[in-house]
Amino acid sequence: MTSDRSRAAMMAALTSRVRIGQFVSVGVVGAAFDTAVLVFLVELVGVLEEIALLVGIEVAIIVMFLLNDNWTFAEEGRDDRRSFFRRLAKSHAVRSGGIVAQFVVFVVVYRLFFVSLPVAGVDGWLLVAKGLGIVCGLVVNYTFESLYTWRVHHDS
Repeated sequence: MTSDRSRAAMMAALTSRVRIGQFVSVGVVGAAFDTAVLVFLVELVGVLEEIALLVGIEVAIIVMFLLNDNWTFAEEGRDDRRSFFRRLAKSHAVRSGGIVAQFVVFVVVYRLFFVSLPVAGVDGWLLVAKGLGIVCGLVVNYTFESLYTWRVHHDS
């Protein structure tokens, strides 16, 4: 059972404004990569939206992991190669919840509630669905990345 002190430490780590700000900033960079890959693959290459979404998510995961590992959570992990790859694998596993949330929201919004929304020659509804999926995935990812990938609530 978790002690009150341990719970308080976990909540303080999760609600750190600096860490949340860093995580969101990294998320914005990831969202830019994710969305650029999605739009490029759908609009220019002609890839099915759901496949392009998954490719964009993977690119963003790698970019965000590298940024988070070197900035947001830099003081939390060890520097050796084995630890790095363990965190990378764990990050992918942990982000699977965010991936599922983002994918489901995207498909529901894009396929079930589709609205024709052309914006500068691009499918604007694609961007709306993507944005809503990203927001849902962000909440899931921040919580699980903080608790399981970098274990911010554990004493050093």
